Amino acid sequence: MAFRFAARRVALARPAVPARAFHSTPRAFVKTGDAVPDLDVLVENSPGNKVNLADEFAKVTNGLIIGVPAAFSPACSASHIPSYINHPKLKEQGAVFVVSVNDPFVMKAWGDQLDPAGETGIRFLGDPAGEFTKSLEVDFDSKAIFGNDRSKRYTLVIENGKVKEAHVEPDNIGTKVSLADKVLG
Repeated sequence: MAFRFAARRVALARPAVPARAFHSTPRAFVKTGDAVPDLDVLVENSPGNKVNLADEFAKVTNGLIIGVPAAFSPACSASHIPSYINHPKLKEQGAVFVVSVNDPFVMKAWGDQLDPAGETGIRFLGDPAGEFTKSLEVDFDSKAIFGNDRSKRYTLVIENGKVKEAHVEPDNIGTKVSLADKVLG
């Protein structure tokens, strides 16, 4: 009889580690009012050229951070970044950075292809380990396509070092809310 009660207690006991598998609350990600992450993990043109976007936005009052799933991918190369390059209000935006979970060499080659003369002022930054992307909580599991976790597609409007507007694609990779015409008007 004592065994039966002990078995019932074990069966009714709560698990030692809380389960999150069926939690319905979506994961929080970057939002209005958040500060630009103060991290020395982004690289420009070479691994030794670190860029800290919190420092960069301390020098200017406004700008954009444009996150993409992958350099040279179809939507990123054909529509998302060109929508900014060709937008008449781009120059009014201040500092503009494109960030992708890629190495600095890929980002340099991609920037050279999209903006060969460097006339736009857009800076293309690699986030090799995805640390900046994870700090914004805009990473997603894309191992089946890209082999590792990547960034959701997004555009952050930055003002005085803080996120003024966050345009994060609800399906991670689409172009419904983060294209230039949606963000800049």
